[in-house]
Amino acid sequence: MIILGLILLIIGLVAGIGILWTIGIILVAIGALFWVLGALGHAIGGRRHYY
Repeated sequence: MIILGLILLIIGLVAGIGILWTIGIILVAIGALFWVLGALGHAIGGRRHYY
């Protein structure tokens, strides 16, 4: 999810499409949150680790 967010950020920046930039920021933030929660051992969506 983090990688997809970064790709959308880059495409949004290069193409000048604001909605891709916004979606990319949201995906990076959610991906980072899931990564931290998974690293702390909290189950996310029934999974112990979020990859």
